[in-house]
Amino acid sequence: MGNIFTASEIAEMGVKIEENGRDFYQEAARKSKNESVAKVFELLAGEEEDHIRKFEAILSRVKKYEPSEAYPNEYFSYIRSLSGEYVFTKEKKGAQIAGIIKTDKEAVDLGIGFEKDSILFYEEMKKFVLEEEKSVVDKLLEQEKIHLRKLNELRRAL
Repeated sequence: MGNIFTASEIAEMGVKIEENGRDFYQEAARKSKNESVAKVFELLAGEEEDHIRKFEAILSRVKKYEPSEAYPNEYFSYIRSLSGEYVFTKEKKGAQIAGIIKTDKEAVDLGIGFEKDSILFYEEMKKFVLEEEKSVVDKLLEQEKIHLRKLNELRRAL
């Protein structure tokens, strides 16, 4: 099978997701006319930048992962379908999506969806990293969950 992801490709997707998240939040902050909303988006963009550095460190240390499967390539097929549906794995998609948002509420709702997708993706990605890297991914997951809570609080305030 030519389309099987390696662990390093999964980590590269993590970098891309975080880059798109950073770009989305930067553009959403720039477009917002509400100072407190813009500050939350700027904070989230900065945290996504930190996540990029962490994933790049993971990327430098991952090894090939061979999961146990019920049938050949079952797990990689699942990851492929999961990431293929996830818009933030596509190049420059974060800024592009943020460029068409009309309201802060729309930006927050999109951010909530992206954070949920990231959490799901990273939960699965943990299976591809070295045992000693799982705690790093767990910390990133917790930060994504914090992002989700911040965005939900922001939505309630709008």
